[in-house]
Amino acid sequence: MRVALVRRAIALLAATTVLPIVGPTFAQAPKGEIKGSALVHTADSAKGVISGASVALPSKATGGTAYFGKWQDMPAATSSARVPVVVFLHGSSGLGLAAIGEWQRWLAEQGIASVAPDSFALPDRLTYSSPIDRKTYESIHALRASEIDLALASVRAAAWADTAKLVLAGTSEGAVAVARRSEGFAARMIFSWSCEDNYFVEAHATAVDPEQPVLNMISTVDPFFSPSNAWLGNPAARGNCGQAFAAARRGAIVLVPGAPHTLIGMPYARAMVRAFLDTAIPR
Repeated sequence: MRVALVRRAIALLAATTVLPIVGPTFAQAPKGEIKGSALVHTADSAKGVISGASVALPSKATGGTAYFGKWQDMPAATSSARVPVVVFLHGSSGLGLAAIGEWQRWLAEQGIASVAPDSFALPDRLTYSSPIDRKTYESIHALRASEIDLALASVRAAAWADTAKLVLAGTSEGAVAVARRSEGFAARMIFSWSCEDNYFVEAHATAVDPEQPVLNMISTVDPFFSPSNAWLGNPAARGNCGQAFAAARRGAIVLVPGAPHTLIGMPYARAMVRAFLDTAIPR
């Protein structure tokens, strides 16, 4: 009954997102800052993206106790069981954000493995404070897209991965690459990104597979991608993926009133994710 109620909540919230959100008058953007210069993975950093990835394996996958650590330190599986896997792309803060590790542990409690590639394995990797120019943002999005392929190849080769139940997820910076990639995964989860044209992209270029389950979760007052951002750069923006998901028959939008930019650690958000995954990749 609890799951059924949560599913109905998702449907209700998804329905409300078709309503337009009126944004503020757009102001002059603040001056952003760029540090570092590297925007393409080398052979060594590509290996580091995976070896330094944050991994969480439920006990079913290991055949013993659950594992939480780096890919390079992962123990050999002693079980023949295969489990669903979430490939998660972190935001511009990297894997140091405590909410990521906590979320991965929570997923493991649900019987789901997760792998979060380390984009900062690239020495002198470009970082920024927004806003910066769109061309540089697009180079970053291309970098993150390459990390999806690296992670997918490694996960597919893992003895514990149920390759029919792979989910691609990402938050903020990482969510742009997730929104643009539909193939290779059973479902997607897009956190804290609105799938709209704005200062962060040259074009949102969201990929939609009508039959693929896809979840978008974002704060109604997201400081970067909602209409409450005075320098968003799109007066018609609604602050969610509703318009991009128009053809997604299995799409769901969850707007969280008054929430911060990072949502994945919120109990309410976890309830929505659990209900979505119960439907998208039944276990």
